[in-house]
Amino acid sequence: MSAPARAFTPRHVQLLRALFAAAAAVMITFSPDHSAAVGLSVFSGFVLTTSLIMLLAVWLVFPAGQRWSWVVLALLGFVAGMTAGVPAWRTEDLFFVVVIAWALTTGVVELIVGLRARRAGETTARDSITVGAFGILLAVLLLTIPAGFVQPYAIQGAGEFELTGIILGVGMFGGYAAIVAVFLGIAGLTPKRVEPAAAASAPAPVEHGGDR
Repeated sequence: MSAPARAFTPRHVQLLRALFAAAAAVMITFSPDHSAAVGLSVFSGFVLTTSLIMLLAVWLVFPAGQRWSWVVLALLGFVAGMTAGVPAWRTEDLFFVVVIAWALTTGVVELIVGLRARRAGETTARDSITVGAFGILLAVLLLTIPAGFVQPYAIQGAGEFELTGIILGVGMFGGYAAIVAVFLGIAGLTPKRVEPAAAASAPAPVEHGGDR
């Protein structure tokens, strides 16, 4: 008799991560305020809820040999989320420090997990590699923004404005969240491919006939 199917699977983890990333992207996109306070508030909620899903997945989805990476990712998310969640600490410098540190460390961990999974032939390898690469790319892009960046610009008929480093940084985080949401959403909704090994293990049909 085959083992009962799990109610919570890697596909559910992907879809829940996509849901929280989409929520973060929507809040950033439709907010007229791209200040450090707003950016860190959205970031805090995003990483804390995502970390909670990862901790649940440790016991409900992944076997013992694969749990360490999800525990590390969840702990990194909780540290970053709790730090960003203190209202008195929500400065522009803290936004860049916390988001860069989180994106780089979690990106490296997910990339390593994905590369190891690919060698083992696991179906989730591509997802981990891609999300890890997105995290590292976010960290690199945020590092390229000069400290104290301010660029005045004018829109005819609307007035004069300023493009600052924190506006760019919060916008980049929103773009990252949107890309991750779309990617993990597609991955979670894609029908599971039947592995060749599983097909080969199926019993061959028995031929019936008289002796010759």
